[in-house]
Amino acid sequence: MDLDRLDWIALGHEEALDPLIPIVDPHHHLWHRGGSRYLAEELFEDLTATHNITDTVFVECMANYDRERSRELQPVGETSFVSEESERLEKLGGPKISGIIAFADLMLGSRVLEILDEHAHAGRGLFRGIRHATAWSDDPEISISHSKPTKEIMREKLFLEGLTVLEEQGYSFDAWLYFDQIDELIELAVACPEIPIILNHLGAPLSIGRWKSKNSEVERKWKEQLTKLSKSTNVYLKIGGIGMDNYFNTEWSSLVVPPSSELVAAYWKDKITWAIDTFTPDRCMFESNFPVDRQTLSYSVLWNAFQRIADQYSPAEKRALFSGTASTVYKI
Repeated sequence: MDLDRLDWIALGHEEALDPLIPIVDPHHHLWHRGGSRYLAEELFEDLTATHNITDTVFVECMANYDRERSRELQPVGETSFVSEESERLEKLGGPKISGIIAFADLMLGSRVLEILDEHAHAGRGLFRGIRHATAWSDDPEISISHSKPTKEIMREKLFLEGLTVLEEQGYSFDAWLYFDQIDELIELAVACPEIPIILNHLGAPLSIGRWKSKNSEVERKWKEQLTKLSKSTNVYLKIGGIGMDNYFNTEWSSLVVPPSSELVAAYWKDKITWAIDTFTPDRCMFESNFPVDRQTLSYSVLWNAFQRIADQYSPAEKRALFSGTASTVYKI
């Protein structure tokens, strides 16, 4: 996937449909690697161009690990890096990075406490929780997530032990997995009912690999599992990731110009409104997933698409979706 076709993505720029409603973007990344750059300056440009973004939350992506430390402590380097970027962003005069979701290997069990304490120190008041990505598939056309999980890792005793420590310390858990793994997350949510669990990217109803031509089956299973998951009131849903052509096979990245917010909203509206109505707006939050979603969408088109989809909800429900839920969950 090409995240830096900046001339192409600029062709999709739109003015904000509603430039006033406050937005907390609860999911973005920062990095400078492999020729791709998304640091304070690039984030500032997106945050201030059109919509009223007030705060953001960084989510781990293996950026700037401290390779001189032990394997378990290397991710603390990312938290230090983001703390520094947050200070640079403030100097630019833009919205704040108001939370950091870092990585710690929950398979450390009770030993994860040391890593959490290191993140808290490096985060300078911004550390909010952990994402341990567990997206796994035996399909060679479906990638295993960057933390290299094993099959059914969430059912391992040590993983649950690590999550319990996270719960006891008052932190949150971001989950990145595929729709056919949601049953594992249901078990965790029941086992740890006090920890806020945030399921990323709509629970990933895939349209690649073995699922490419099975949209009806995917949607049925996705809805069935999310309905069960929604019964655990400590679980929240991030509404986003919708620009990830590499998972959802929209083919938007191959268009001559990027898709409009009308096209994006029409494509995703039914799934998104079903998910919001199932979890309720108080447990859903719109997310940008930038710059990953930049493979197909500009920042302005993404938020306009969400504003089009949310048009049917009340002002109070819109506030929850665009800022309230994220502010509560991430203590902003």
